Amino acid sequence: MVPKDVHAAITTIETKSIIQFVDWYPTGFKVGINYQPPTMVPGGDLAKVQQAVCMLSNTTAIADTWARLDHKSDLMCAKCAFVHWYMGEGTEEGEFSEGHGCP
Repeated sequence: MVPKDVHAAITTIETKSIIQFVDWYPTGFKVGINYQPPTMVPGGDLAKVQQAVCMLSNTTAIADTWARLDHKSDLMCAKCAFVHWYMGEGTEEGEFSEGHGCP
């Protein structure tokens, strides 16, 4: 995969109206290519592949998912669950109270 292939794919999506973009969407896409194949953990759930794709986008379509994750994080924080793991990695206890209001 080379940058021109990525840009050609984006142009195809825009011109063929495969995806309906709103009229006011930004005029460009930011593209970065990592030429290293993804790391596979032996015995893990993921298959070995030569290429992978990741897309970051600004959308409200996943707002409910983020809200559920935030709620679960708050529940864990209220019980101080897993805090010892983070502190063992160097996170200071005060950072939890700043970020989530943990006791």
